[in-house]
Amino acid sequence: MSSAIQIAESPVRFEPGTAAPPATPARASGRETGIRLARTAGHLLWRVLKPSVVIALFLVFWEVAPRVGIVDPVFLPPFTTVVDAGQELIRSGQMAEHVSASLSRSLAGFAIALVAAVPVGVAIAWYRPVAEFLSPFLELFRNTAALALLPVFVLILGIGETSKVALVVYASFFPILLNTISGVRTVDPLLIKSAVSLGFSPVPLFAKVVLPAAVPAIFTGIRMAASASILVLIAAEMVGARAGLGYLITSAQQNFQIPAMYAGIVAISLVGLTFNGLIVLLERRLSRWRVQADH
Repeated sequence: MSSAIQIAESPVRFEPGTAAPPATPARASGRETGIRLARTAGHLLWRVLKPSVVIALFLVFWEVAPRVGIVDPVFLPPFTTVVDAGQELIRSGQMAEHVSASLSRSLAGFAIALVAAVPVGVAIAWYRPVAEFLSPFLELFRNTAALALLPVFVLILGIGETSKVALVVYASFFPILLNTISGVRTVDPLLIKSAVSLGFSPVPLFAKVVLPAAVPAIFTGIRMAASASILVLIAAEMVGARAGLGYLITSAQQNFQIPAMYAGIVAISLVGLTFNGLIVLLERRLSRWRVQADH
């Protein structure tokens, strides 16, 4: 018994080389880097999957709700039925015809509004006499909804392409204009003073300092204008047109082709998402210097 107690109380001895080597700073740093990279990858993956999960749940509900009687399948057919109708429109060439007609009108009006609104916004933001002269006119029209002026455009310009493009220009002009004014006026004064102290003349000052700093605000207006151009155009096409997504939706509804109507609505959503994605990519490319400066 005493020998057992002596063995239990005797200190434990490790032979040289049998103990595990302590973790070195390099190994600890490598493990921390791996954990950090894994967390970053998981976060990015979740950011990508989260909207996809929400959309997938919505589509599942759309598919199941008409089949189980939650909604009337006559007025809201299952999503697969809508997909079949869209595929039929694509095979017949009707979808391409309507999408190209809407895109040509929307892009033409949007481009005109962009070319006109950015210089006017810069002039209003930078030169007080221009702002004082144009502000009453702009305040009057920017609070008037574009669709409220649709009859006026039709009466003056007719029911052809000109009135639709002009309506898109009107709807797209003011979001770009107002955000350009806000972006130029909120440029950091220290940036401007530093550029002036370095000898920048007015033109290089605008090109190299003011406009790059105002790019995020301008692109916010551009994205708002892009969505407005599509929505306003669809409404105009529902009133008087022979081609376009708005005409497709109205024609399908009047002929009680409900799946084709929903296919046109889905096509509008996809066009809008594509348009917005291209603008976001362009914004990131033009704002790359801001990311580099932050790092």
